[in-house]
Amino acid sequence: MLTQRPRRLRQNNTLRTMLQETRLDKSELIMPLFIKEGLKEKKAIQSMPGHFQLNLKDALKECGEITKLGIKSVILFGIPKNKDAKASQAHDKNGYLQQTIQAIKNKYPQLYIITDVCLCEYMSHGHCGLVNSKGQIVNDPSLELLAQTAVSHAEAGADMVAPSDMMDGRVAAIRKALDATGFENMPIMSYAVKYASAFYGPFRDAAESAPQFGDRKTYQMDYANSNEALREAELDIKEGADILMVKPALAYLDILSKLKQKYTVPLAAYQVSGEYSQIMAAAKNGWVDEKALMIETLTAIKRAGAQLIVTYFAKKMAALS
Repeated sequence: MLTQRPRRLRQNNTLRTMLQETRLDKSELIMPLFIKEGLKEKKAIQSMPGHFQLNLKDALKECGEITKLGIKSVILFGIPKNKDAKASQAHDKNGYLQQTIQAIKNKYPQLYIITDVCLCEYMSHGHCGLVNSKGQIVNDPSLELLAQTAVSHAEAGADMVAPSDMMDGRVAAIRKALDATGFENMPIMSYAVKYASAFYGPFRDAAESAPQFGDRKTYQMDYANSNEALREAELDIKEGADILMVKPALAYLDILSKLKQKYTVPLAAYQVSGEYSQIMAAAKNGWVDEKALMIETLTAIKRAGAQLIVTYFAKKMAALS
């Protein structure tokens, strides 16, 4: 005779809902936006159905829709008209992204603006740091550019900066620069654990940031490693990171869970472009239920430990609640 029957608690939808351990809330979602200088109108990103490169005007319109849906935050990626080997436009106080930050904050002051702090979109060679004459991505000289970029975003009105470059010491450099310019209360959400992943393909179309030579394996992490993730996270905490991010999300839920168990700082995860586009492509072919898989994957990310989720499904998810 069975005395323990777990199915007893699954018989009724009301009871299942009451006992649900992990719940999604749209306040936890962060919507990525791609801001491109020189566009006359928004441009569809073919590899990311439903997403666009936006000019300032269209970015404001998009932020209006996002706000109406109850999404609290966006993360902005800038794509300049002119790129060079020193990422000059990345930290230009009058740059297009900086102008867009200011315009969004002026029109939607309640919308929380996070900015991606990286150099790849601004570099003619597409790498996340300066490159020397030997073709090597150099670490320490890149830190000053990253720090200047973060300060320019803060001055434009950003609420949080998120360095994604994976240069050693960039959190400390950015923290020092922000504190020195009166932004000691500006939080840093560090892409602390960012793997060299094949899931980034569609993003590189969207951000026009594919490296023109080589790859990013000398600075992004080896996907075979997990202990290294703990080391990276601990270093960023010591350097002043307020929130840690794991990227990508779904293939690294074990890493997210390990960080949750070890550290008390808030955790974020990025459900990246390849994860999104795979679901969208399969749904288009009728192979999966898009809505069901969207909810399931986002729930898995939160269950693993993320308190914030950067996702291209943010609008669709928010529209359900």
